[in-house]
Amino acid sequence: MSTPGAYYRLARIGIVLIRAGVFSAIPAENLPPALRVVQSVAGLFERRTRQGEDRRERVARAIERLGPSYVKMGQFLSTRPDVVGAQFATDLALLQDRMATFPQAEAEAIISGSLGRSITDLYARFDPPIAAASIAQVHPAEVADGSQRRKVAVKVVRPGVRQRFAQDLEAMYLVARLQERYVRNARRLRPVEVTRTLEQTTRIEMDLRLEAAALSEIAENTASDQGFRVPKVDWERTGRDVVTMEWIDGTRMSDLEALRRAGHDLNRLADTLIQSFLRHTLRDGFFHADMHQGNLMVDAAGTIVAVDFGIVGRLGKKERRFLAEILYGFIQRDYARVAAVHFEAGYVPGHHDVASFAQAIRAIGEPIHGQPAETISMARLLTLLFEITELFDMQTQPQLVMLQKTMVVVEGVARTLNPRFNMWKAAEPVVSDWIRDNLGPKRILVDVREGLSAAMRLAEAAPEIATKTEQFSRDLTSMAEHGLRFDIATAEAIGEAEARHSRSGRIALWVIAIAAVVIAWHVV
Repeated sequence: MSTPGAYYRLARIGIVLIRAGVFSAIPAENLPPALRVVQSVAGLFERRTRQGEDRRERVARAIERLGPSYVKMGQFLSTRPDVVGAQFATDLALLQDRMATFPQAEAEAIISGSLGRSITDLYARFDPPIAAASIAQVHPAEVADGSQRRKVAVKVVRPGVRQRFAQDLEAMYLVARLQERYVRNARRLRPVEVTRTLEQTTRIEMDLRLEAAALSEIAENTASDQGFRVPKVDWERTGRDVVTMEWIDGTRMSDLEALRRAGHDLNRLADTLIQSFLRHTLRDGFFHADMHQGNLMVDAAGTIVAVDFGIVGRLGKKERRFLAEILYGFIQRDYARVAAVHFEAGYVPGHHDVASFAQAIRAIGEPIHGQPAETISMARLLTLLFEITELFDMQTQPQLVMLQKTMVVVEGVARTLNPRFNMWKAAEPVVSDWIRDNLGPKRILVDVREGLSAAMRLAEAAPEIATKTEQFSRDLTSMAEHGLRFDIATAEAIGEAEARHSRSGRIALWVIAIAAVVIAWHVV
């Protein structure tokens, strides 16, 4: 149930985005006739672009003006051209998660409240912030270990961010529900599920204990990997609102000239980056889901060090197999297998023809293999794949959204290091090894072991299952004889819910209209 405040915020969002020209960037062919009319009317209120002004920068500033929650949503949608269109996705790619810092005194109060100790007791030195994002900001500090001091990075949650996000999230869900209700083409993309994925990842990001746990888990997973590591966590100085970790001295991956001066091989770094990401995804099923240049550094030894693990992704065995076989199928040009995997995973409805789907996949893969290495783009592949799967009623898979986003970003970083970077050539050794170990003869032993383990658990649960089955049979017999009955409280609750739904539908347009007038008065 959306509150009037959600409708007001929705109206404010609409006015800001209309003025910035966001509505005119949405592809009209994906909209129903009524919304095309709305889009045309909205264009009359669009602020004209000044000479020398980049429309993409104007869109980015408009979203930043709405607040940190919308910056997160914009970054999230920048990798979903299937949802917002290729042009709008390109505009959103300019969004940067950089915000103004908040006072150091507030940061110190948050740390003391979270850890129950004073700043002077926790740190030998605590310096002003050096970076701030929508969720938190980072302070350099020092910790005394006996007679020695070690430098650390302290990440502190922004005050009031949880309350602000909860309010903005209500408006985001309202938009998602309206999409599913009125825009037929949007239902396949499951906007409510996409919003729920954003909610879950952001709530996790706002609990810094979970970021520390992610750092610890990936450190264990990559302990024997070459060329990649993560900072160590100081658990004594970590809580819900603060995480303390090892300070990393290195060169940011965005500073290409500094990397060259330090003698690093940029081509090798590009290969190591994509192979590390694929290894974490396929082998571990757990990966850093925000691997942009600002979160990647290179130390003096040439090792890539990833920071800021507020957003991570997980994949189950089915999704890992799906990813590996899709990538391997494109590498080997086995389009029949790529199509079959989509059907086996249940991503494409079974009433469609596998051979026709394989033909569509071939239309994507063959042009890629005919291009030079520097033009083979995973981002382009995903865009084309989205277009094809829409023809075959493939629904958005929320568990793959984060993977799709990160893969596009990592490939983009690799291409800045090596403009002729070949994603497929770099990925082949990791994908081939995973295919051999998990889909070849070795898989049979693993499946047998897991099957025996599942059988043992089933045998242990058999008495409880039998008891519940017997009770269910009695309840079903009673229902057949006497019918299904609601108690009074349930019947009243259903009636009240229906009444609220009808009333909300009638007042929604009035709330939006009044809010739009008020906001437009202030904006204009």
